[in-house]
Order: sequence, then structure tokens, then C-alpha cells
Amino acid sequence: MNDLFENPLKVINTGLKSFSDNIRSVGADSVHLDWKPPLISDAVLLNRIKSNKEIIDVANRKALDIVMKGKPLLTGLDIAAKVIPGMHPKMILHSGPPVEWKDMCGPTRGAIIGALIYEGLASTPDEAEKLAASGEIEFDPCHEHNTVGPMAGIVSARMPVFIIKNETFGNYAYCTLNEGLGKVLRYGAYSDEVIDRLRWMEESLYPSLKNALNDLGGIDIKALIAQALHMGDEVHNRNRAATSLFFRIIAPALVRTSEDKEETAKVLEFINGNDHFFLNLSMPAGKACLDAAKNIKNSSMVVTMARNGTEFGIKLSGTGDKWFTGKAPVPDALFFPGFTKEDANPDIGDSTVTETYGLGGFAIAAAPAIVQFVGGRAADAIKYTLEMYEICIGENSVFQIPALDFRGTPTGIDVIKVVEKNITPFLDTGVAHKNPGVGQVGAGVVSAPTEPFVKACQEFLNRL
Repeated sequence: MNDLFENPLKVINTGLKSFSDNIRSVGADSVHLDWKPPLISDAVLLNRIKSNKEIIDVANRKALDIVMKGKPLLTGLDIAAKVIPGMHPKMILHSGPPVEWKDMCGPTRGAIIGALIYEGLASTPDEAEKLAASGEIEFDPCHEHNTVGPMAGIVSARMPVFIIKNETFGNYAYCTLNEGLGKVLRYGAYSDEVIDRLRWMEESLYPSLKNALNDLGGIDIKALIAQALHMGDEVHNRNRAATSLFFRIIAPALVRTSEDKEETAKVLEFINGNDHFFLNLSMPAGKACLDAAKNIKNSSMVVTMARNGTEFGIKLSGTGDKWFTGKAPVPDALFFPGFTKEDANPDIGDSTVTETYGLGGFAIAAAPAIVQFVGGRAADAIKYTLEMYEICIGENSVFQIPALDFRGTPTGIDVIKVVEKNITPFLDTGVAHKNPGVGQVGAGVVSAPTEPFVKACQEFLNRL
């Protein structure tokens, strides 16, 4: 004991990080143990994990294997009402878990106003608001109809959608076409320029792409994602390489099937000027692969993760169609000039399907430019991805990260690991203004809230 106090101390700190900081501030050596207590303290439930570990592991390996074997293929385009299950003229789909009009956030309300005007069901914003509140319009989550939508995620009957088929398991997923950034419907804007763009997309962009895709016969989206990861994308908030790869494939077919050269040039310019165009392909690709892994008994794998701007919701493979929700957080972001965090709406959109699929924030080490949104460094991007391996069942050998010696992306979020390690999914995201009609005000990163994962884990363990 006497010898101990005569030598320099080297401290391992297991408490608050500030304890370690204080020790270092007076010149002593201190290492902070990166550990947090579990999110669940119920000993009965924690023991249930241990006693059922083998059956859970078997179920999770089965669920992850299904996701890995999925082969998402872009097979065509069509009008939403013709292909989305259950869709009808007075239905509007939105992102995230279920939410009623009275509880919807500003961007969702704004996007619904724009959709009702676009559909011809209202002629002014006031008319649209009254109709939306009247009970005549049916609102439902995109995820309940094999569909995903970025940000507000609004899908109405006339909108054209991409059709993704999981060639391995035969299921389908759908997504609208990407409008670009800024003042667009998915960020809650509904001005004349927004509606005019949507109508041009329906009347020109959609038929042009449909004809070109019919000429090609289909596009392997999984292969494009794999290539894009090698080129600096994570295919959520950065899609520059993936969009370029898609452009290289679709451009000759667009020219070959063109009936109007000037209109074809506009289509090509629109895709070329919209780096996020591929987002609306990576999202349904992930959805198609994850949906095939639903309803695996005893699996604690997350198959749905989405936000509606009010709540953050998840679903597990082993708990069926039940949503588990919590309050949506506000992202840390780089804001456009004139805007601050005070203007930001809480996190919103189905685009977290990319993280659920092992992309986006989980693959951010492949796209370090993203962390510049919040003043981060390339090393931070690697740190975020390494942390996500801690809460995943496995790695996707097809989706590789060059900066990690081509290690596969962390894939298959295990709700038990999230709760045991007190680590929630890391997401990168766009930011919408909290008021309807404004649009995008920035982009950044956010960690998922703990509440949905705690609720889901408790339900899952109680069912065992």
C-alpha cells in the first residue's frame, strides 16, 4: 500500500467521463472505460436473455441470412394507385409510425397540403387543410403498404413510383421519385413551383424512365450500392456516386427510347443535377430485403426504423407488425444561412431504412465527407461505424468499407444489444423547417432515442 502511493497513479475510470477528465487535468494518467449501464435493470428480463440466448441467436442468424440473400432489382415504374397495396384516391401515405392529422408535425402537414392540391382534391392551402382535418382522407404509414418515403414521405394516388422486386423472395417495395433538395414536397413545401415540378415528374420524367427501364429490362440496385460504397457514398445522405452510376446505365436507354429530344435532355439534366436521386432507390431496396425477414419467431432483429417528425418508431422481426415508439429527437446539423436549430423540426422520414439495412450512418466510414455537416473529422466517421458493429448481428460482405480494409457494413440491429450496451443507432439525415411550407433548412446527424428500443426489448422478452 505504501509503495502504491509513492508511485505515479494510473487510473481506470468506470464512472462519469468527467471524473477521468479531472484526473488528467492535474497531470495523472487516466483511461476512461467506454461503458454504460444497460437500459433495462429488470433482473428477470435480463436473466431471460441468458436463458434463451441459443434460440434467439438461431432466429437472428436466420433473419440476417434472409436479409443478406435479398436481391433488390428495379423492375419498373407505375402510378401509385395501380401498384401499392390498398392505395385509393383518398388515401395519403406518410413516413414513420401511425399519426393522426391533429398530431402531425409542420413538414408532414405541409406535404399533405401540397399532395391534396397536386391530386386536384383542393385548390388552395386552406381548402386542403380543411379537407385533411375533415376525416375524408385516410392517412396510413408508408411501411404498412410495402412503401417507403424520405422525410415527410407523402405518397398520393397519382404519384409515380419505383417498383423494386426482391428477386430472391419475390416480395416488392415502392418509393416515389426524388424531387431534389431545398423547397420540395417531402420537406413540407407546397408552393406553385413544387406542384409544377411534381406534375412535370408525372408527365415527363416518369414515362421517360419507364420506357428506358423497359428497354433495359431491370437494374441491379444491390450491385450499384456496393460500387457506390467504394466511391465515397453511404447512400443515405450522400448519393453522388450512386446517382452517377445509375445515370450511366439509364442515359443510353433514355436516348434510345426518346420521342422528344428536348424533353429527354431535361430528364437527363434533372437527374444529373440531383445528387440525391438514388436515395429513392436505396430506400425501397433496403425495404424489400428487410420485409422478407419479418415474422421470424424469437428474432430480436430490427426490421423497421422510421420517424414521422413527431415520433420515432421501430418494429422487430419477432414481434410482428407492432410499432414501438418514442419522441423523435432534433438532429445536430449544419444549417442553411438564416436558419438555426430553433427552426428545425424533430427527425423525420423513412430513410432510416438505409441504416436498418446496414447503410447510411452505419456505413458512414465509407463517406467521411458527411461528418463535415457538424464539424466532425474523418476519424469520427470511422468511430461511428465501429460503434455500430457493437449492436449488430453480423456484417454484410457485399457492402464493404474501404477505410476499414473492406470490412462488411454492420448489419442487422439487435434490440437486445442496443439495450445491453446502451448504444442506439447512429443516423445521418436531412432537416426540415418545423413550419409547413418552408422546406429544407439543413442536414446533419442524430442518435436514435432509447425509448422505442427499451419498449421493444421488454415486449420481445415478455413473449419468450
